[in-house]
Amino acid sequence: MPIVVELDVMLARRKMRSKELAQRIGLTEQQVSQLKSGKVRGMRFDTLSRICAVLQCQPGDLLRYEAGEETEGD
Repeated sequence: MPIVVELDVMLARRKMRSKELAQRIGLTEQQVSQLKSGKVRGMRFDTLSRICAVLQCQPGDLLRYEAGEETEGD
């Protein structure tokens, strides 16, 4: 998918562990892990908003578009 999730980068910048983020935004550690690895096909705006509030960042700090990674059917 051409959208790359850079949640791990922002967590490192904020010196925060996935477990703490999960607790603060109301997700499980496994769900946060899936977000970090890019294994999800979508994310609710509410979840993105909570992540941004906790990490004090903008959605563009967490998501990046990489051209050329699109495959047929996407």
